[in-house]
Amino acid sequence: MRDRAGTFEEKGLAGSLLLAHPSMRDDNFRRTVILMSTHGRDGAMGVVLNRPLGKKIGDLSGDFQFSPIASVPVFRGGPVQKEQLILAGWKHQGGGFRLFFGLEPDRAGELAGEEGVQVRGFLGYAGWTKGQLEGEIRKNAWLVSPVAPEVLDLEGGEALWKHLLGGMGWEWKLAADEPGEIGNS
Repeated sequence: MRDRAGTFEEKGLAGSLLLAHPSMRDDNFRRTVILMSTHGRDGAMGVVLNRPLGKKIGDLSGDFQFSPIASVPVFRGGPVQKEQLILAGWKHQGGGFRLFFGLEPDRAGELAGEEGVQVRGFLGYAGWTKGQLEGEIRKNAWLVSPVAPEVLDLEGGEALWKHLLGGMGWEWKLAADEPGEIGNS
């Protein structure tokens, strides 16, 4: 997939979103939106943004019950190391996007108190070995999207995926609105 700034091999995907292609059937990634934190020669890593667990960090452990991040929402971040808690935050500033990934709890608490910063917890992550993600993109398993400011304020599940995919054009909007069970018979 090529974007206006060059190929993903040239500029990397860190700070971008991956949208699962509507035909993806892998339960780990079906109808997901992934925020990419790293992408380079050795592989890639990101977290699933649209699988809320309906829990807060304070619910996970008594250690966080009275912490400044106790009320931070927790999401299923991906199928790798599902019990590992990853703290991430982001904000839009001056027309750009700033990602804070792999935060220590104290730093996450500081950021959570700042205006315009979103902080979330993720259990697990999505990871790819060297060349794996690039191959999946070439096979149209993923669509690459820039991060829009309003998107990261949304916590919706599948609705977030539909919103982003539908914003890529009318053909994608039709595909996003198809019932999820098409082709599974």
